[in-house]
Amino acid sequence: MTFLVQWLIEWPRRIAGYLTWLAPLVARITTGWVFLWSGWGKLMSLPQVIQNFVGWGVPLPNVLAPFVSGVEFVGGAFLLAGLLTRFSAGALGITMIVAIASAKWAEVDSLETLLGFDEFEYLALFVWLAIAGPGRVSVDHWLERRFGAAGAQGPGARAAADNAAA
Repeated sequence: MTFLVQWLIEWPRRIAGYLTWLAPLVARITTGWVFLWSGWGKLMSLPQVIQNFVGWGVPLPNVLAPFVSGVEFVGGAFLLAGLLTRFSAGALGITMIVAIASAKWAEVDSLETLLGFDEFEYLALFVWLAIAGPGRVSVDHWLERRFGAAGAQGPGARAAADNAAA
């Protein structure tokens, strides 16, 4: 029995080890494509988007509607390329929080409803991308390798290197 349990855990883990680049790439392409075109559509119909923001009670709709539309468009393009991934995912995550709070909150009657919103699902992907990073198939990865970004390994690796040097 122990062998079977270990095999059912270790075999998929070994296979997944070869595919670590795939999950961030799929998440970036999926969200990047959606938000590139969503932002573009909003930029091309700003008067309607401004009216929507007014109806949802968003403050400064004449400023925030073009700003959010631009964040979606540029953030989506950046995610597709894997450029400034963590920053873009963070900015788009904030737009999802604001979208839920301003346009969807009145519909929330349970956790199930909240978790069922597309905006919440995108938020989950943005949080994951902001923490996990863009993956190897990205401009960010190339820039880190090319310019040797100091914190590219994370704070834990930095502390271990400092301890090893001491």
